[in-house]
Amino acid sequence: MTERHALDAAVAALRQGGILAYPTEAVWGLGCDPDNAEALATLIRLKQRDSAKGLILIAGHIAQLEPWLAGLEAQDRERLAASWPGPNTWLVPDNGRSHPLLRGEHPSVALRVSDHPLVGELCAAFGGPVVSTSANTAGAPPARDADTVSHQFGAAVHVLDGPLGGHSRPSTIRDLRSGEVLRA
Repeated sequence: MTERHALDAAVAALRQGGILAYPTEAVWGLGCDPDNAEALATLIRLKQRDSAKGLILIAGHIAQLEPWLAGLEAQDRERLAASWPGPNTWLVPDNGRSHPLLRGEHPSVALRVSDHPLVGELCAAFGGPVVSTSANTAGAPPARDADTVSHQFGAAVHVLDGPLGGHSRPSTIRDLRSGEVLRA
């Protein structure tokens, strides 16, 4: 399978409501179309994740997150732009754009612009951001390779293979309003 063919197959899986496994900066992620309620529910079930926790939305470029950033003040946008692309996830006040399963019980949505080239290509080909949560079931360590993902999830996920992005730890998570670091 050629690289372009693999990317096209991954996008097709997302568009059909499938769950996609793909490498990110430090660990493998599971994702889906953030506007597909059925896919969001399937992803949460696969991970055995508490739906109150919410999920992260990952993009290849800040412009892809514009619908979720609408209404933010200029200084907030500047703060985000200064930290992206990179392993920085921000909790941004939800402007009403986020599906409830995406934000969980929170009044915010978790957003990141990745510096991983494959994530950038995926989001560009998909035409927007995708959900990103670590590829593991609740309580298990995150997957760091495609074999681990396949062993844990089997045919329930479509795998877009590639290398990790070279970071040793998952992204930092900060609250945009308070600046509080929730995960270092």
